[in-house]
Amino acid sequence: MGVSYSTARWLAPASFLIDFAAQQYGLLSSPNMKDINDANQSFFSPYPYFIGGFFFPQQIIQLVWLYRLWKLDPRKSELERKELDQIVDFVPYYSVGNLCIAVWMIFWNNNRLDISHIFVTINSITQIYYLVAKLQPMNTRSTSSVLTHLVSKTFAGIGVLDLLHNGSAGFFKDQAPSTLVKALTGIGFGLASASSDWIFGGCLVYDLVAMAVGQSGSWRNLLGAYAVGSAAIVGARNWARPPYYSKNPAYDLAPENDDDEAAERV
Repeated sequence: MGVSYSTARWLAPASFLIDFAAQQYGLLSSPNMKDINDANQSFFSPYPYFIGGFFFPQQIIQLVWLYRLWKLDPRKSELERKELDQIVDFVPYYSVGNLCIAVWMIFWNNNRLDISHIFVTINSITQIYYLVAKLQPMNTRSTSSVLTHLVSKTFAGIGVLDLLHNGSAGFFKDQAPSTLVKALTGIGFGLASASSDWIFGGCLVYDLVAMAVGQSGSWRNLLGAYAVGSAAIVGARNWARPPYYSKNPAYDLAPENDDDEAAERV
């Protein structure tokens, strides 16, 4: 799913702007996205303001990442090409995600949660696939690596919450969780936490806290316990096996064919 540098430079910002415009539509239309949320409560419905609390800083990180996409020039040096490659590699998945969320918002605000669930599912699967199959380990001395990890993992992290929220609200409106749902929630988040770094693991904990605050009674308490358990698992896992490495990106430079390889993708 690779794209050229020139394609990436218009595709990523365009998808961001489309998604941003859709979010404004969701906030300003009547009924707005919160009205639909309030009318379709279910056992995975989060406290709605947790969504806004997540998206604002996440969009700032996206803007910094997009700025770096435009700033780096692969023709200047091998180092800039290597840094840019890490960003461009994620652009197709990022753009698919933005477009899916934009379409999701339209159907959500029209109270067609059955259709909106299709697009939120595509987004969530796309982002998780990228994390599992494509994303390279984070190099803490590479700005592009750090930013790409932050954008992709927060995108996937909130995608988990979107998938659970839309699925429950769309198909199990006003229902309480069954014993099976409670068990699978604990098992699923536990396994995911055991294989997550600080960023994605932190998003999973945030998802559980958001859902706990949005629920009530014993289910709220259980979700809160799951959040504490997930935080403990993420902390222990990353303390035992630090997920990141630190290496000067310049050490990996190849001495030949720099200009030819950069020109091929421009």
